[in-house]
Amino acid sequence: MSKKGTILRQCALKRVVKSTDELIRFVLSPDNELVPDIDAKAEGRGVWISLSKVAVIEAVEKNIFSRALKQRVKIGDELAQIVQKRLEDRLLGALGLARKAGQLPLGGAKVRSSIENETMIALISANDGASDGINKMQGMAKARLAQNSLVLIENLTSKQLGLALGQENVIHAALIHGAAAKSALKRAIRLNEYVTD
Repeated sequence: MSKKGTILRQCALKRVVKSTDELIRFVLSPDNELVPDIDAKAEGRGVWISLSKVAVIEAVEKNIFSRALKQRVKIGDELAQIVQKRLEDRLLGALGLARKAGQLPLGGAKVRSSIENETMIALISANDGASDGINKMQGMAKARLAQNSLVLIENLTSKQLGLALGQENVIHAALIHGAAAKSALKRAIRLNEYVTD
């Protein structure tokens, strides 16, 4: 452990020490198959890899998991995709909780109001929405996005958002201040880091 309670682990691929927030843990299932431990809570020995789709693919190609665990392991063909899906599922669950807590307004008018009132901590835009509407909404938040005082979440489809939030065709949403929103934001940042690195 480092200062202020940050837990550090070494990436088995790059051999660099990072905060666990910058890594993803993998463990063996009871049938000896490698699975992502998204919340890093599973028992047993784990292998830490940098939070990056590219790093996970490279770790599979270089047989890092078997070497780190000192045994042969079964690895599914789509391990990197499985990690992404689980990160998305965790984010969608957290967004649903933020919605129930009243910290996730939906729709253009409510999102615009959140931008104007500066209560928003993240702007959510479905990645399959009409580009003109998305550009307009993001343009309204441009100054805050440029200052990094607002996070842009655009890794989810309108269908994914709709299913998680109990609405149809969600294109625009916002996370506003609150504990549930901050939890969702943390998960959004992890997903974004994983898919863009």
